[in-house]
Amino acid sequence: MRLAELSRRSGVATATIKYYLREGLLPPGRQVNATTAEYDDEHLRRLRLVRAMIQVGGLPVATVREVLRNVDDESLGRTIRLGAALWALPQVPEPDEDDEYVRAARREADELLDRLGWSNARLLTTISPAYRSLVVAVAAFRRLGYDWDSELLVSYAELMHEAAGLDLDFVETRPSEAEKVETAVLGAVLTEPILQALRRLAQEEESARRYGFE
Repeated sequence: MRLAELSRRSGVATATIKYYLREGLLPPGRQVNATTAEYDDEHLRRLRLVRAMIQVGGLPVATVREVLRNVDDESLGRTIRLGAALWALPQVPEPDEDDEYVRAARREADELLDRLGWSNARLLTTISPAYRSLVVAVAAFRRLGYDWDSELLVSYAELMHEAAGLDLDFVETRPSEAEKVETAVLGAVLTEPILQALRRLAQEEESARRYGFE
């Protein structure tokens, strides 16, 4: 398809598509002549992914470029490829290791992983943004006087493990390796708002069941 048709099918303005091409978010089309290129369904799929990451996920162009660079790196195995892509997403800053609440939160997070038997996650604690986010959040709770510990966290973690299985089951339905990684990354951007919304709806439902509407 030509650029105009790619624009029509995707709903993205031609000027925006040209910008994405310049920024390396879309691979170049097949050059027909000096001024014309052709695009295919792979360009359309990638364009929709880019738009979702920018419009729905709220990611800046530079972050999208870094994520897609890892998605497209075929020299990496799937786990590393996916991890590298996810770790390029915006993350919390490094916690202050001199903070007593951070140290306590780290102990609880480590104990949680040990109790769950998540040995792979345990090996990645020094580099994992997800682990760092957990520590920062638990430290904030403890600083406010809420003793979130591994005993409380384990039930939540088990539910999330089930969700992770569903995530990867869906990823496995995609035909190509690139689509599998793209789907996982897109899930990190779009599924989390869905899960958050479902949790809040469940809280509304459970609150009304327990306490009524008064």
